[in-house]
Amino acid sequence: MTGRIAFTEENALRIAAVERAFAPSGKSLAKPGRVLVGEGRLMKLCRRSPQPKMFFLFNDIIVYGSIVVHKLWYKNQHIIPLEDIIIEDLADSLEMKNQWLIRTPKKSFYMSAASEKEKQAWICRIMECREQQLISSRKEPTTSFAATWIPDRASHICMRCADKFTVAQRRHHCRQCGFVVCNSCSKCRIVIPAISAKPVRVCTLCFNTLLCEKAKEEAGKRSSDGFDLEMPVYEALSDEDSDEREEDDMMPIQWVKPQNMYHPKNSCFTYLK
Repeated sequence: MTGRIAFTEENALRIAAVERAFAPSGKSLAKPGRVLVGEGRLMKLCRRSPQPKMFFLFNDIIVYGSIVVHKLWYKNQHIIPLEDIIIEDLADSLEMKNQWLIRTPKKSFYMSAASEKEKQAWICRIMECREQQLISSRKEPTTSFAATWIPDRASHICMRCADKFTVAQRRHHCRQCGFVVCNSCSKCRIVIPAISAKPVRVCTLCFNTLLCEKAKEEAGKRSSDGFDLEMPVYEALSDEDSDEREEDDMMPIQWVKPQNMYHPKNSCFTYLK
Protein backbone atom coordinates (compact mmCIF):
# COMPACT_ATOMS: atom_id res chain seq x y z
CA MET A 1 0.00 0.00 0.00
CA THR A 2 2.86 2.36 0.82
CA GLY A 3 4.42 1.67 -2.56
CA ARG A 4 1.12 2.36 -4.32
CA ILE A 5 0.70 5.69 -2.53
CA ALA A 6 4.30 6.67 -3.31
CA PHE A 7 3.80 5.84 -6.99
CA THR A 8 0.52 7.80 -7.11
CA GLU A 9 2.24 10.85 -5.66
CA GLU A 10 5.22 10.46 -7.99
CA ASN A 11 2.94 10.12 -10.99
CA ALA A 12 0.96 13.25 -10.03
CA LEU A 13 4.19 15.23 -9.68
CA ARG A 14 5.45 14.07 -13.05
CA ILE A 15 2.20 14.91 -14.85
CA ALA A 16 2.20 18.34 -13.21
CA ALA A 17 5.77 18.88 -14.45
CA VAL A 18 4.71 18.01 -18.01
CA GLU A 19 1.80 20.46 -17.75
CA ARG A 20 4.12 23.26 -16.61
CA ALA A 21 6.52 22.54 -19.47
CA PHE A 22 3.71 23.25 -21.98
CA ALA A 23 2.38 26.33 -20.18
CA PRO A 24 0.74 28.70 -20.86
CA SER A 25 -0.87 27.37 -24.05
CA GLY A 26 -0.97 23.66 -23.20
CA LYS A 27 -4.07 21.82 -22.03
CA SER A 28 -4.47 20.25 -18.61
CA LEU A 29 -3.25 16.65 -18.47
CA ALA A 30 -4.32 15.68 -14.95
CA LYS A 31 -7.06 13.07 -14.96
CA PRO A 32 -8.10 10.34 -12.50
CA GLY A 33 -6.45 7.06 -13.46
CA ARG A 34 -4.02 8.63 -15.95
CA VAL A 35 -0.45 7.37 -15.65
CA LEU A 36 2.70 8.66 -17.32
CA VAL A 37 4.32 5.56 -18.80
CA GLY A 38 7.38 7.02 -20.51
CA GLU A 39 8.95 9.96 -22.28
CA GLY A 40 11.69 10.56 -24.81
CA ARG A 41 13.08 12.76 -27.54
CA LEU A 42 12.30 11.44 -31.02
CA MET A 43 12.57 12.68 -34.58
CA LYS A 44 9.38 13.49 -36.49
CA LEU A 45 9.42 13.88 -40.26
CA CYS A 46 7.96 17.31 -41.02
CA ARG A 47 7.27 18.73 -44.47
CA ARG A 48 10.88 19.90 -44.96
CA SER A 49 13.05 17.64 -42.83
CA PRO A 50 13.07 15.52 -39.66
CA GLN A 51 12.70 17.66 -36.54
CA PRO A 52 13.26 16.78 -32.85
CA LYS A 53 10.08 16.51 -30.78
CA MET A 54 9.45 15.57 -27.17
CA PHE A 55 6.99 12.70 -26.71
CA PHE A 56 5.13 11.65 -23.56
CA LEU A 57 3.31 8.32 -23.47
CA PHE A 58 0.43 8.01 -21.01
CA ASN A 59 -1.77 4.96 -20.47
CA ASP A 60 -4.56 6.57 -22.53
CA ILE A 61 -2.96 9.30 -24.72
CA ILE A 62 0.23 10.41 -26.44
CA VAL A 63 1.34 14.01 -26.00
CA TYR A 64 4.08 15.63 -28.06
CA GLY A 65 5.41 19.07 -28.81
CA SER A 66 8.28 21.15 -30.15
CA ILE A 67 11.35 21.63 -27.99
CA VAL A 68 12.11 25.20 -26.89
CA VAL A 69 14.30 24.48 -23.86
CA HIS A 70 14.80 20.78 -23.26
CA LYS A 71 13.24 19.53 -20.00
CA LEU A 72 11.90 23.01 -19.25
CA TRP A 73 9.74 24.41 -22.04
CA TYR A 74 7.83 22.86 -24.96
CA LYS A 75 5.27 24.36 -27.32
CA ASN A 76 2.67 23.29 -29.92
CA GLN A 77 1.12 20.64 -27.70
CA HIS A 78 -0.60 17.79 -29.54
CA ILE A 79 -2.75 15.19 -27.76
CA ILE A 80 -3.68 11.91 -29.45
CA PRO A 81 -6.04 9.35 -27.85
CA LEU A 82 -4.52 5.87 -28.04
CA GLU A 83 -7.79 4.47 -29.46
CA ASP A 84 -7.16 6.61 -32.56
CA ILE A 85 -3.66 5.29 -33.22
CA ILE A 86 -2.34 2.54 -35.42
CA ILE A 87 1.38 1.87 -35.88
CA GLU A 88 3.23 0.49 -38.90
CA ASP A 89 6.79 -0.73 -38.47
CA LEU A 90 8.95 0.42 -41.39
CA ALA A 91 12.36 -0.38 -42.81
CA ASP A 92 15.09 2.26 -42.77
CA SER A 93 14.98 4.93 -45.46
CA LEU A 94 17.64 7.28 -46.81
CA GLU A 95 16.15 10.10 -44.76
CA MET A 96 15.52 8.34 -41.45
CA LYS A 97 16.70 5.17 -39.73
CA ASN A 98 14.80 3.22 -37.06
CA GLN A 99 11.53 4.66 -38.31
CA TRP A 100 7.87 3.79 -37.99
CA LEU A 101 4.57 5.33 -39.06
CA ILE A 102 1.88 6.63 -36.72
CA ARG A 103 -1.57 6.92 -38.29
CA THR A 104 -4.39 8.91 -36.72
CA PRO A 105 -7.68 10.27 -38.13
CA LYS A 106 -6.36 13.84 -37.94
CA LYS A 107 -2.73 13.41 -38.95
CA SER A 108 -0.34 10.64 -39.97
CA PHE A 109 3.43 11.03 -39.71
CA TYR A 110 6.79 9.25 -39.68
CA MET A 111 8.85 8.87 -36.51
CA SER A 112 12.38 7.67 -35.82
CA ALA A 113 14.36 6.71 -32.71
CA ALA A 114 18.06 6.76 -31.91
CA SER A 115 18.34 2.99 -32.12
CA GLU A 116 16.43 -0.10 -33.20
CA LYS A 117 16.09 -1.14 -29.55
CA GLU A 118 14.52 2.18 -28.60
CA LYS A 119 12.22 2.05 -31.61
CA GLN A 120 10.91 -1.40 -30.66
CA ALA A 121 10.48 -0.28 -27.03
CA TRP A 122 8.28 2.63 -28.13
CA ILE A 123 6.22 0.50 -30.49
CA CYS A 124 5.76 -2.24 -27.88
CA ARG A 125 4.72 0.13 -25.10
CA ILE A 126 2.34 2.13 -27.31
CA MET A 127 0.61 -1.03 -28.53
CA GLU A 128 0.35 -2.45 -25.00
CA CYS A 129 -1.23 0.76 -23.69
CA ARG A 130 -3.54 0.96 -26.71
CA GLU A 131 -4.84 -2.58 -26.19
CA GLN A 132 -5.46 -1.97 -22.49
CA GLN A 133 -7.21 1.33 -23.24
CA LEU A 134 -9.50 -0.27 -25.82
CA ILE A 135 -10.47 -2.93 -23.29
CA SER A 136 -11.07 -0.50 -20.43
CA SER A 137 -12.93 2.10 -22.52
CA ARG A 138 -14.89 -0.51 -24.53
CA LYS A 139 -14.49 1.66 -27.61
CA GLU A 140 -14.13 0.39 -31.14
CA PRO A 141 -10.70 1.09 -32.71
CA THR A 142 -10.55 3.79 -35.35
CA THR A 143 -10.53 2.52 -38.93
CA SER A 144 -10.24 5.79 -40.91
CA PHE A 145 -6.89 7.57 -40.95
CA ALA A 146 -5.47 10.76 -42.45
CA ALA A 147 -3.14 10.59 -45.43
CA THR A 148 0.59 10.87 -44.77
CA TRP A 149 2.04 14.07 -46.22
CA ILE A 150 4.70 13.56 -48.85
CA PRO A 151 7.79 15.62 -47.83
CA ASP A 152 8.52 18.79 -49.82
CA ARG A 153 11.86 17.51 -51.05
CA ALA A 154 10.29 14.37 -52.50
CA SER A 155 9.00 16.25 -55.56
CA HIS A 156 10.27 19.22 -57.56
CA ILE A 157 7.07 19.39 -59.58
CA CYS A 158 3.38 19.56 -58.78
CA MET A 159 2.05 16.02 -58.40
CA ARG A 160 -1.15 17.01 -60.23
CA CYS A 161 -0.19 19.29 -63.14
CA ALA A 162 3.61 18.67 -63.23
CA ASP A 163 4.48 22.40 -63.08
CA LYS A 164 7.92 23.02 -61.61
CA PHE A 165 8.13 24.58 -58.17
CA THR A 166 9.97 27.90 -57.92
CA VAL A 167 10.33 30.74 -55.43
CA ALA A 168 7.04 32.15 -56.73
CA GLN A 169 5.40 28.77 -57.31
CA ARG A 170 5.17 27.47 -53.75
CA ARG A 171 4.57 23.96 -52.52
CA HIS A 172 1.32 23.09 -50.74
CA HIS A 173 -0.17 19.87 -49.41
CA CYS A 174 -3.59 18.40 -50.08
CA ARG A 175 -5.04 17.42 -46.69
CA GLN A 176 -6.98 14.57 -48.24
CA CYS A 177 -4.34 12.72 -50.31
CA GLY A 178 -1.12 14.23 -48.92
CA PHE A 179 0.26 15.10 -52.39
CA VAL A 180 2.64 18.02 -52.93
CA VAL A 181 0.73 20.41 -55.19
CA CYS A 182 0.97 23.95 -56.55
CA ASN A 183 -1.34 26.83 -55.67
CA SER A 184 -3.36 26.51 -58.88
CA CYS A 185 -4.12 22.86 -58.16
CA SER A 186 -5.10 23.47 -54.52
CA LYS A 187 -7.37 26.52 -54.57
CA CYS A 188 -10.29 24.59 -53.12
CA ARG A 189 -11.16 24.39 -49.45
CA ILE A 190 -13.48 21.89 -47.84
CA VAL A 191 -14.41 20.70 -44.37
CA ILE A 192 -12.93 17.31 -43.48
CA PRO A 193 -14.46 16.68 -40.01
CA ALA A 194 -11.75 14.29 -38.83
CA ILE A 195 -9.05 16.87 -39.55
CA SER A 196 -10.63 20.25 -38.80
CA ALA A 197 -13.97 21.95 -38.27
CA LYS A 198 -12.75 24.69 -40.62
CA PRO A 199 -12.27 24.31 -44.38
CA VAL A 200 -8.82 22.95 -45.22
CA ARG A 201 -6.78 23.00 -48.43
CA VAL A 202 -7.35 20.14 -50.86
CA CYS A 203 -6.41 19.52 -54.46
CA THR A 204 -9.05 19.88 -57.17
CA LEU A 205 -9.34 16.12 -57.72
CA CYS A 206 -9.94 15.37 -54.05
CA PHE A 207 -12.36 18.29 -53.78
CA ASN A 208 -14.53 16.94 -56.60
CA THR A 209 -14.38 13.42 -55.15
CA LEU A 210 -15.41 14.63 -51.69
CA LEU A 211 -18.28 16.66 -53.15
CA CYS A 212 -19.59 13.60 -54.99
CA GLU A 213 -19.40 11.52 -51.81
CA LYS A 214 -21.23 14.22 -49.90
CA ALA A 215 -23.91 14.44 -52.57
CA LYS A 216 -24.53 10.68 -52.35
CA GLU A 217 -24.79 10.85 -48.56
CA GLU A 218 -27.22 13.74 -48.64
CA ALA A 219 -29.58 12.79 -51.41
CA GLY A 220 -32.20 15.45 -51.96
CA LYS A 221 -30.05 18.20 -50.43
CA ARG A 222 -27.78 20.59 -52.18
CA SER A 223 -24.53 18.85 -53.09
CA SER A 224 -22.50 21.64 -51.51
CA ASP A 225 -24.48 21.78 -48.24
CA GLY A 226 -22.10 21.89 -45.28
CA PHE A 227 -19.08 22.78 -47.41
CA ASP A 228 -17.15 26.00 -47.71
CA LEU A 229 -15.45 26.80 -51.00
CA GLU A 230 -13.24 29.82 -51.10
CA MET A 231 -10.08 31.07 -52.73
CA PRO A 232 -7.12 30.22 -50.52
CA VAL A 233 -4.53 32.66 -49.34
CA TYR A 234 -0.87 31.86 -48.97
CA GLU A 235 -0.44 29.90 -45.79
CA ALA A 236 2.11 30.97 -43.22
CA LEU A 237 4.20 28.08 -42.02
CA SER A 238 2.98 26.84 -38.66
CA ASP A 239 5.28 26.20 -35.74
CA GLU A 240 4.71 22.52 -36.41
CA ASP A 241 6.36 22.82 -39.83
CA SER A 242 8.97 25.45 -39.10
CA ASP A 243 12.63 24.56 -38.87
CA GLU A 244 13.61 23.94 -35.29
CA ARG A 245 17.05 23.89 -33.85
CA GLU A 246 18.72 20.50 -33.92
CA GLU A 247 20.48 19.09 -30.90
CA ASP A 248 23.67 17.05 -31.15
CA ASP A 249 22.42 13.91 -29.48
CA MET A 250 19.13 12.21 -28.74
CA MET A 251 17.87 11.65 -25.22
CA PRO A 252 17.36 7.96 -24.40
CA ILE A 253 13.84 6.87 -23.67
CA GLN A 254 12.83 6.66 -20.00
CA TRP A 255 10.18 4.18 -18.92
CA VAL A 256 8.36 4.59 -15.64
CA LYS A 257 8.07 1.71 -13.19
CA PRO A 258 5.81 1.72 -10.11
CA GLN A 259 8.79 1.30 -7.79
CA ASN A 260 10.66 4.25 -9.28
CA MET A 261 10.79 7.43 -7.25
CA TYR A 262 10.79 10.90 -8.76
CA HIS A 263 13.46 13.23 -7.47
CA PRO A 264 12.27 16.89 -7.54
CA LYS A 265 15.80 18.16 -8.28
CA ASN A 266 16.03 16.16 -11.50
CA SER A 267 13.54 16.31 -14.36
CA CYS A 268 14.42 12.75 -15.40
CA PHE A 269 13.15 9.61 -13.76
CA THR A 270 15.45 7.99 -11.22
CA TYR A 271 15.44 4.27 -10.65
CA LEU A 272 15.40 3.35 -6.96
CA LYS A 273 14.53 0.07 -5.35
